[in-house]
Amino acid sequence: MRKHRLLSLLALLAAFGLIAAACGDDDDGDGGSDETSTTADAADADGDDGDDGDEAMGDASEVVLNLGYILPQTGDLAAIVDSLVGGIELAIADMEAAGATIVLTPADSGTNPDTASANVDQLITDDVDAILGAAASGVSGSIIDKVSGSNIVQCTGSSTAAVLSEAEDNGFFFRTAPSDILQGPALADVIAESGATNIAVVYRNDDYGSGFNDVLTQGIEDNGGTIAASVAYDPEATSFDAEVSQVVDSGADAVAIITFAEGAQLLQSMIESGVGPADLSVFVADGFKDTISADDVDPNDSSVLDGIRGTAPSASPENGEATFPERYAEFVGPDVPTIFSAQFYDCTIVIGLAAAVAGSSDPAVFVEEMNGVTSGGETCTTFSACMALVNEGTDIDYDGASGPLEFTEVGEPAVGTYDVFHYDTAEAVTDSQVVIE
Repeated sequence: MRKHRLLSLLALLAAFGLIAAACGDDDDGDGGSDETSTTADAADADGDDGDDGDEAMGDASEVVLNLGYILPQTGDLAAIVDSLVGGIELAIADMEAAGATIVLTPADSGTNPDTASANVDQLITDDVDAILGAAASGVSGSIIDKVSGSNIVQCTGSSTAAVLSEAEDNGFFFRTAPSDILQGPALADVIAESGATNIAVVYRNDDYGSGFNDVLTQGIEDNGGTIAASVAYDPEATSFDAEVSQVVDSGADAVAIITFAEGAQLLQSMIESGVGPADLSVFVADGFKDTISADDVDPNDSSVLDGIRGTAPSASPENGEATFPERYAEFVGPDVPTIFSAQFYDCTIVIGLAAAVAGSSDPAVFVEEMNGVTSGGETCTTFSACMALVNEGTDIDYDGASGPLEFTEVGEPAVGTYDVFHYDTAEAVTDSQVVIE
């Protein structure tokens, strides 16, 4: 029996008034796995449990969880890690302000499956109840077998690859970032509205890029466009001249590039070959927007990205919990990015609510409530408001910082809210938001 079962038992005993508190395991891991705890004063109890068939824990003070995260403290996505962690830590602060007890253990994923695999082993050894992450789709996919095989809940707020919807996860993998099955059509619509009809798509040859290419291609064709070229590249490539030559030879009137940080070098090659944003329409998605600045492409030209358009899951959706953007900015400070902060916040809150409804910190038990707390009940938008309903025995429907979740049977949002943006003098300017269901 895994050690965290003792933590679960203590939580249940607390629910019956037999003990006052429980503790998380000590951490002796490596690879960035220094344990932290963010315990706040207990909030007042909200009253007696109701009875609608749920085994409610009673109040937030009896939510006791040992969480870990596996996020890119190093690697291509390290520039956004503070945003992801900030969302997690704000969620924990909100839960602890309501009386919950949370232990958080960090670990580095890099953007490398080998790094992530080694460090997730330590989280499993630490008997965490749930793992938040990874960030990149390929890395998330690479650890699903280990995590789900250990009966640990995994929730990512930024892995959007369509292929993850079909992962063999024994029901333990969840995400609050909407699948690219939804974003592909959104970007295809932006391309169609630009008037472009013959589009070249250049994409990372990994789960994220290949999956996005498939749904984007289908969306372009559904809108009456044609694919001038479909060009996959090795994410570890050091030159993109061959791929760009295919774009030039295709005669495309627009290019969509599905990249991470290496997209800066790809764009440099495009500009040198006369197929950059000054020459024809260029479209991008969240992987580009999250990791690339004008300085990365040309430190001497702040306008080098001007005219590029794209879509990305919204960090401040109009249908999200209204106070989140201001609370997040106050919590993390003015210089921390917001990319996927709302989505990782929601991952953390959903785990806490599922444990509360299940009456257990055992992931094999609360996993059964992960989908249910996001749909089908009375709407609530904060942990404390949802807990008040749980205490009354009311089914809940958590609509969070990232908007309505409405998890499908595979544990992912049925609704995606996307920013439609363009670059103007090095800034990504949001023009509108679109909701895709």
